[in-house]
Amino acid sequence: MKKKYTSSDIEVLKGIEPVQKRPGMYTDTTNPNHLVQELIDNSVDEAISGFCNEIIITVHKDNSISVEDNGRGMPVDPHPEHKVSGVEVIMTNLHSGAKFSEKNYKFSGGLHGVGVSIVNALSEFLNITVYRSNDSNEYAMSFANGDIKRKLTKKRKTIKKKQGTIITFKANTKYFDNQDLDIKELTHLIKAKSILQSKLKMILIDDRYGTGKTEFYHEGTLSDYLISNISNDEIFLPQNTYFGAIETDIYSIDWSCAWLENSSNQIQESYVNLIPTNLGGTHVNSFRSALIDAMREFCERKNLLPKNLKISPEDLWKNITYTISLKMSNPQFSGQTKGKLQSNSISTALTSKLKESFEIWLNRHSESGVKIAEIIIKNAQARILSSDNGLKKTSSKSILLPSRLSDCSLKDSRVTELFLVEGDSAGGSAKQARDRSFQAILPLRGKILNTWELTSSKILESKEVKDISVSIGVVPGSDDLSRLRYGKICILADADSDGLHIATLLTALFLKHFKPLIDAGHIFIAKPPLYRIDFKKETFYVVDDKERDVLLKKLKVKKDNQSLHITRFKGLGEMNPSQLRETTLSKKTRRLIELTLSNKKKDYDLMNMLLNKKNSADRKIWLEKKGDLAQID
Repeated sequence: MKKKYTSSDIEVLKGIEPVQKRPGMYTDTTNPNHLVQELIDNSVDEAISGFCNEIIITVHKDNSISVEDNGRGMPVDPHPEHKVSGVEVIMTNLHSGAKFSEKNYKFSGGLHGVGVSIVNALSEFLNITVYRSNDSNEYAMSFANGDIKRKLTKKRKTIKKKQGTIITFKANTKYFDNQDLDIKELTHLIKAKSILQSKLKMILIDDRYGTGKTEFYHEGTLSDYLISNISNDEIFLPQNTYFGAIETDIYSIDWSCAWLENSSNQIQESYVNLIPTNLGGTHVNSFRSALIDAMREFCERKNLLPKNLKISPEDLWKNITYTISLKMSNPQFSGQTKGKLQSNSISTALTSKLKESFEIWLNRHSESGVKIAEIIIKNAQARILSSDNGLKKTSSKSILLPSRLSDCSLKDSRVTELFLVEGDSAGGSAKQARDRSFQAILPLRGKILNTWELTSSKILESKEVKDISVSIGVVPGSDDLSRLRYGKICILADADSDGLHIATLLTALFLKHFKPLIDAGHIFIAKPPLYRIDFKKETFYVVDDKERDVLLKKLKVKKDNQSLHITRFKGLGEMNPSQLRETTLSKKTRRLIELTLSNKKKDYDLMNMLLNKKNSADRKIWLEKKGDLAQID
């Protein structure tokens, strides 16, 4: 290291050298996806301004990429100051372009003017071909490692009316962690842009990764796009999403959003001038503030909030899925990758406009508004229950468990099991039959509350439900399973109609208020036997009449055989501990059925029909159709 530090030691990086020296300051160097996006963004800017209606992206076998549009074509005339073609100025100088004023582009994603030059700087080679309207020539220029390889040339057009720009480049692998494109991410980006810019045709031709040719063209709304990305069996509100648009002289914004019953599959996408803003920013913050302010006022006006409950932005945001598209002049981004909008000048006005729009929608769609409020209130109650120690602790490590719970000695939820048992009599037998090391027993007194129409805070007024919640270590309505105490939670009820009713109510409790437990595979139905069959010196247990008849047929014995003894268990309490252990608790011989949802929406609708008091008419029709299937004890 030199001891003397003089002016001669100062380096001035010219043209695109800064990009090659510090590529991470200008682009995402994980893979070349962002370079492709920069070219697509330039072409989309032409579309936004009304000069382009088709963009073709080709991924070649050698991993080079071409982006072609039918816009106006890059300028080829000499620049008045630099005395070289516009193409050369754009490709070899940072912060050059026609997007710093509004003369050529009212809305543009390429405000910083470094996008295309970044692509050139970080490419092994880059070839550009330009076709200008009202110009009979085809112009071409080529670069290697950012330097000019061939100056701008021209020749006669082969297609007279052709116009636009074609850029083909191959990313230099030394600048990127991975030379391969994320083709799935690129496809999603192209699809999103085609939807955000209606009537823009975008074609992806993949000759390298095997996805082939895909065309994207959209004339619908953001609502159509959002709904198409929601799983078919997902329940969401409102049915057609909440969508709208606002346009001023400074900006225009389009949005669509909905609240999901299950908060784990949200799509949360935002764009500025069709540039993805993965980190959100001003437009997302304004949207969020507007929704929560309008919803708070709606809940107060409709008297929906329980006493002393306040909803937070997180409660509203937890289940929301949305797409927001903002177009504005001179957007200010944080960083060249444009991940976050920082145009604070529009924040107050934008929030006010969005709030007013949501207020109008809530007043016109009051019923949907109430249902959305119920989701938000449920989230708020779960948050408060969790923070206020809904699972009460005597210390940071010990939980005050229900006195009726006979817990197991092991604490590893990967092996522990909890059996919810009907009644004290059966509970007593189960306690004696269990393996105390990993099996816990919680006896329930009679039929539990029908919790289907109740809020998660309301159900905790039931001692039985609260005991279940505290025992398992999960708050109703919460997605947090970090304190789950048992890997298997098993519903163990009598095999008769009363037992099935209790099992149905418990199933409803878990589906409505502890659904993440079902999704994670923690809820099971234990199948105790209804009959004990003794024949000669053998003993069999069967769960229902059908299985009994199949066994008798297999044994080739009639019911009046003197060597045959059939005992019907009236309940679990009639079984001695050894029988209960052998038939229901022992891992080797028991039958456990995992509670799963084959079709979330269909299963939910069925339970809603069976348990919702408002659906008595539908229940009557269902019983008339299905009544013949009932088996009377």
